[in-house]
Amino acid sequence: MSNLESNDVRWKQGFPKIGIRPTIDGRRKGIRESLEEQTMNMAKAVADLLSSTLKYPNGEAVECVISDTCIGGVAEAAASADKFVKAGVGVSITVTPCWCYGTETMDMDPSLPKAVWGFNGTERPGAVYLAAVLSGHAQKGLPAFGIYGKDVQDSGTTDIPEDVKGKLLRFSKAGLAAAYMKGKSYLAIGSVSMGIAGSIVNEELFQDYLGMRNEYVDMSELVRRIEEEIFDPEEFKLALAWVKENCKEGQDNNRPEIQTSREKKDQDWETVVKMSLIVRDLMLGNPELGKIGFGEEALGHNAILSGFQGQRHWTDHFPNGDFMEAILNTSFDWNGKRAPYLVATENDSLNGVAMLLGNLLTNSAQIFADVRTYWSPDAVKRVTGHTLSGAAKDGILHLINSGSATLDGTGEQSIDGKPAMKPFWEISDEEVNKCLEATSWRPAAVEYFRGGGYSSDFLTKGGMPVTMSRLNLIKGLGPVLQIAEGYSVDLPQDVHDTLDLRTDSTWPTTWFAPILTGKGAFKDVYSVMDNWGSNHGAISFGHIGADLITLASILRIPVSMHNIEEEHIFRPRVWSSFGTSDVEAADFRACGAFGPLYK
Repeated sequence: MSNLESNDVRWKQGFPKIGIRPTIDGRRKGIRESLEEQTMNMAKAVADLLSSTLKYPNGEAVECVISDTCIGGVAEAAASADKFVKAGVGVSITVTPCWCYGTETMDMDPSLPKAVWGFNGTERPGAVYLAAVLSGHAQKGLPAFGIYGKDVQDSGTTDIPEDVKGKLLRFSKAGLAAAYMKGKSYLAIGSVSMGIAGSIVNEELFQDYLGMRNEYVDMSELVRRIEEEIFDPEEFKLALAWVKENCKEGQDNNRPEIQTSREKKDQDWETVVKMSLIVRDLMLGNPELGKIGFGEEALGHNAILSGFQGQRHWTDHFPNGDFMEAILNTSFDWNGKRAPYLVATENDSLNGVAMLLGNLLTNSAQIFADVRTYWSPDAVKRVTGHTLSGAAKDGILHLINSGSATLDGTGEQSIDGKPAMKPFWEISDEEVNKCLEATSWRPAAVEYFRGGGYSSDFLTKGGMPVTMSRLNLIKGLGPVLQIAEGYSVDLPQDVHDTLDLRTDSTWPTTWFAPILTGKGAFKDVYSVMDNWGSNHGAISFGHIGADLITLASILRIPVSMHNIEEEHIFRPRVWSSFGTSDVEAADFRACGAFGPLYK
């Protein structure tokens, strides 16, 4: 599974395509004929832009489908819709340089994310059609994104202005993310972990907002598969040998009297490797299981995302899930480089959704972390004598979890010499080795995990632009999304050690400094921590807050907290009809009025 042509079962169903709809003035004998070439060339230019820029989760170029003819009326609109269904189109973009018959040419599919680009030119009224058709979309309850360039273009040009490119790409990334989730599953392995509300799986959220189904497996299924050896025995040998060679065991911090024996530690390594194989197979199936007599198990649950309860019904007796979660969430393993399998710690399905959104927008791994502690500059100075500076000068958040964070989160990958987290096809073998070398696997803290196991321990390199997000579920309101862009930061080693030792130092740490705007929850770092909706956050590489906002609006999920500049916010045009003085209040009203995408 180390290249783009792999037989990864995740890609067997294919990927949603982007449908490009060139619409045109239906009047013949001169008008339509004079516009055919320009209109179709606009569609081709958009297709070329998207296919040359965007990638699917397996690294292949995004595919676009263009209507067979320009759409001048309802008959051609219907023919285009039929073609899109047969071709597997999941996102719709309409383009035109001219006036068209609004409701006769519009895309009427209620669950298809849709945008309209109306050419800004003086010869023909593309902007007039854009306004008219967006009005039709609003009146019919079919929100669409409006794209209109700031500068007038010359007639006949096929160039796409930079501001139009930005909106086409932002919409397309978000639309593909929504389309790819549709029909997939969230697999809950176990139930509620230690009363964590996010692990109370809400089926209405997944079904109505994401178009997904819910699957459930008791954690005893892992025991059955371990004891009955329902896993690929050859892959297990490969995986265990790779782990022994590449996963260095760290210091045991447990008190001597409760440290486990070498024999128990070796048994734990075997168990956690088997757990990793089994959870992946539960999510997606494995044809090899059919060859050893387990045909039903070979099929899996079509899960794009899973969660593992772990604590405490599993961890009080068995090795913890930290290795399993960390290695599955990472962009490589014993089979080589591959797309991460997303697993939410403690079955926190809400943070799992945030991980999924970030992964689909970036094609890269996600850090799952506790939003553990706010360290003010004064508190750091008092405890360590160090004065915070640079991105950290206003304070930092300690993001740390029991060892389940992706190994990509070490920051040992790089882009232009700076630490990064990249799609698997861009990661070099050297970067894989650096991530492994920067990580030690510490025997689990027995006070937390009576059954033993291993927790990853690393320190994220500073200087990475990252975005932390979290989905929360509010009774009477529904889901809301929180977003905080910022940077990972470096601390002097002795300062990190002093702060890290105040909690469990066997776990991976990311020091995070959110970007402050001086307003609301982002008036200071303390307020970011104080307003965070739960104990977990999902951390993506890059500043993707604007993309998350666009995706949330497609799914009709309002954003309750963000630090994104208003000029970068791109939502359906009709959102402005819900009040312009407060765009965030309008977001809540619009999402409430239109309701979930799939309900």
